[in-house]
Amino acid sequence: MQTMKLIFLGPPGAGKGTISKMITERLGIPQISTGDMFRAAIKEKTALGLKVQAILAAGALVPDELTIAIVKERLSWPDVRQSYILDGFPRTIAQADALAEFSELDAAVDFEVKDDLILFRLTGRRVCTSCGAIYHRVTKPPKVEGICDLCGGNLYIRSDDQEETVKARLKAYHDETEPLIGYYQKRGLLLTIDGSPDAETVYNTFISEIGRFLKK
Repeated sequence: MQTMKLIFLGPPGAGKGTISKMITERLGIPQISTGDMFRAAIKEKTALGLKVQAILAAGALVPDELTIAIVKERLSWPDVRQSYILDGFPRTIAQADALAEFSELDAAVDFEVKDDLILFRLTGRRVCTSCGAIYHRVTKPPKVEGICDLCGGNLYIRSDDQEETVKARLKAYHDETEPLIGYYQKRGLLLTIDGSPDAETVYNTFISEIGRFLKK
């Protein structure tokens, strides 16, 4: 299999995590999600987790030095020597510069989704407290309201999916992360994908486009 060292760009709720997981399951390429790393630390109530929890609840970004150190350590693991997908990193130009010092990318994939669709997706999202299954009150409702179809656990709204927090996250994205689109475009590494359709359509578009992109 061709090596693919990729980063996924796009606003929160663009589907980066969903598409990453599909690629991991179908192609065996490891997904590295800073969000998952942070949420695990929060769940375990580590010192890092408590610090990150307060930052995320306010809709702000985790400081660069903290995130860079976590990602650099993860990219030293044997399973990502050939291929990986970075989901949620880099978020700033400073992080992108740091990443370039310890790993060479094949492409930066930008999933484009408009803000109003992001708000609809995230404010309607519901997550199971027990198994982590994800639902949406409109597009993927559970059979019984508030109850997980898979395990019977209670569904809840993540603190960073509250409307005001989502708006703050979108502003942070536009201010801090959106400049990365131009950053990678100048380096000839940018591939743009429409992230607004359903996940299967977006996945198929990605597979078609990344193959052509990497052959250039």
